[in-house]
Amino acid sequence: MTASAQDPSILEMAHSLSPAAVSQFLATESWRLESRVDHVREVWSLPADDGRLRGRLLLPLDSSYLDFADRLYDALVTIGKVNNWDPEVLQEHIIATRADLFFVRLDQAMTDGTIPFRQAELTIEGIWKLLRAAATTAANPDHSHQGRRPAAVTDFLEDDVRLGHTKRGSFVFTVVSRIGDSEPSFQRRVMETLARGLETTKNITEGRDLGAFDEPSRWGLSAGLVEAIEDMAEPEALRAIDLSFEWAAALERPPVGDAPITLERHVIPQLGRVRERLIRQEEPKRRVTLIGTVKSLTREGGRDENESGAVILHAEVNGRYRNVHMILDGPDHDWAIIAYRSRVPFTVSGDLVFERRAWRLQGDIAVDSSFLRTLPMARDEN
Repeated sequence: MTASAQDPSILEMAHSLSPAAVSQFLATESWRLESRVDHVREVWSLPADDGRLRGRLLLPLDSSYLDFADRLYDALVTIGKVNNWDPEVLQEHIIATRADLFFVRLDQAMTDGTIPFRQAELTIEGIWKLLRAAATTAANPDHSHQGRRPAAVTDFLEDDVRLGHTKRGSFVFTVVSRIGDSEPSFQRRVMETLARGLETTKNITEGRDLGAFDEPSRWGLSAGLVEAIEDMAEPEALRAIDLSFEWAAALERPPVGDAPITLERHVIPQLGRVRERLIRQEEPKRRVTLIGTVKSLTREGGRDENESGAVILHAEVNGRYRNVHMILDGPDHDWAIIAYRSRVPFTVSGDLVFERRAWRLQGDIAVDSSFLRTLPMARDEN
């Protein structure tokens, strides 16, 4: 077959798949290894029920041969032909031999099969957060999901998981988690944790598995995992998110992820309450110093210096900018007004907690006004 007549999708596979991956796939199917010359080639055959051959192929092993890609292409064409698989299905089956696949399907109206760039960004970022949360729980069930994470988490996210091709027919993101050689595989534990966490989240929205809050990590639950789903469900056009798994054939199938997990839009508001409860368990009260911009202020009554008022500060909390609510007394509230009007950073310390679905600064609140005192507005008022 000439290069011009080759299927581009299969040709791409021939340049990206390793012979070992194809060999492992054949070994887990009904193919029979007839002969092997180490580091050179393998010959496989597929017997039919009546004893005849359904197919026979040569699998090249040495990529230094000039015709290596062409011979691997021929082997892939044969596998696809005898199974009646198109290139997309062929690649999925071969990859799934030594990799767990995670599919995220966006159920929404798409007139031309496309989605906005912003939604694609939200979805990919959400998938990454799902994987990070599951990997953190798998590596250390007692981890707070804040600060430095175990090295295994970083290795998994950087080396072991990849974003694959989207499926045709609907907008489906494909995540490929490659299985390691060690047993038990950490990569498999991560994906099991993810599946268990997603199943539990769905069950909680249906009023089941509420006991999971007593020991969240055992059920794969974390505030980060739930928040990631909320992020992906943000676009108003979304009707539902369908999450499903295909487990690597080379390993025993786990007891989770058997059926698709569908989260419809009407259950999304419940996720906020689930996340809040998990945050309260993961985030004990702690003393922090926040630096941010004053977003809004309110104060009832006149300008009595003892009058307190509410302030919302937009500041970084756990690596993400959030609105933090606090009550400041008269002088401190005045400093917040100066920061608001001057559009400069406001620095304040206190006990950070998550209550009533919002971040709040409580306790002995202290405002650092040293910078604010240098502003012309502060000198004018004093």
